[in-house]
Amino acid sequence: MTIAQPLARYAAWRRAGDFIYLSGVIAVDPARSLIVKGYADIPPEARALLGETGEFSTDIKEGPILAQSWFVLDRVRATVEAAGGQMGDVFKLVQYFRNLDHFPHYSRVRKLFFAGEPPASTVVEVSAMLPTADILVEVEATAYVPLQASKGRG
Repeated sequence: MTIAQPLARYAAWRRAGDFIYLSGVIAVDPARSLIVKGYADIPPEARALLGETGEFSTDIKEGPILAQSWFVLDRVRATVEAAGGQMGDVFKLVQYFRNLDHFPHYSRVRKLFFAGEPPASTVVEVSAMLPTADILVEVEATAYVPLQASKGRG
């Protein structure tokens, strides 16, 4: 899986000592020029995991936020792993939503990535996100990955 890719001139992540700071991650795959808009834009195994029903009226309502949530958290996972850590090292998330009604769906997906103790969390509703109105969620993450530990995991 590809790490989070910036859409402009900034770093996807930076290390500061034993801490890894991720820029906000959104459901955009620049390599495919794709904004994740629903189940069709994520792998079949993720669709099944998230509960795609095959019923248009249900999937069209829940699919966009569930698919974007999975994509974003999977990119967070891949980025933290590329930095030498794992999801259990993530201790803080800041989650931005265009609509706070989406939070319960996102929370369901987040439990798949943080099966144990969840990270500290901040949730904020915002009026818009870049690059388009199709973006429903953005997640920033901070992880504690001691330099010596990350060398052993590589």
